[in-house]
Amino acid sequence: MSNARRTDAASASAPARGDRRERTELSVIAPTVARDDVDSDGRVGVVAYPYRVYDAVATIDRPLLSDRELEYVVTVDRSRRLAVRADTFPETTEQTVEDVLVIPSELSDEQTRAKAEDAVFNWTLRKVAVSSTPDIRFEQSVDAYKLFWIASRPDGDVIVDSVRGTESPLED
Repeated sequence: MSNARRTDAASASAPARGDRRERTELSVIAPTVARDDVDSDGRVGVVAYPYRVYDAVATIDRPLLSDRELEYVVTVDRSRRLAVRADTFPETTEQTVEDVLVIPSELSDEQTRAKAEDAVFNWTLRKVAVSSTPDIRFEQSVDAYKLFWIASRPDGDVIVDSVRGTESPLED
C-alpha cells in the first residue's frame, strides 16, 4: 500500500485540454449506445475520456482464522484524478473513432496505481476491522477510453454516456 498521496501542483492547476483527431484507433469500454443511435438535430460529436480499470484483491490476515479476501473493481478517472468503485470489469474493444476529442491523462502510471491502492485500502477499512495493513494486489488492469456523445437538441446540447445511456445537459 502506498501511503504517499501525490499531487502534481503544475498539472492540478492546468485545465484539461484535448487532442482533436479526425480519425484514431482507441481501446474503448464497449458502448451500449452507438453514435448512430443518438437522437440529434445536428451532428453528434465524441469525447474520449481516459480510464484505467483494475481488478483488485485485498487480503486481510486474521489471527486463528484463514485470510479473508475482498475483491474490488476500481476505475480510475485519469483526467479528473478520481478512483471509483465499479460493479464489473469492463469489456473493451479496439475501435476506430472519427472526429473525436481525446482528453489526455493527468495522472502518471504510478499516480494512477497509488489512487487505486488508496481506494482499495479505504474501502477495506470501511468493510472490516483490520489488525494490520491489508495486502493489495491487482489481478489485471486495462487502459481504455469511455466515449461520450455530444448531441444537439432544440432545447440545448446534451452529453450522452455511451455505456449507461444517461444524458445530461451540456453547460456553457
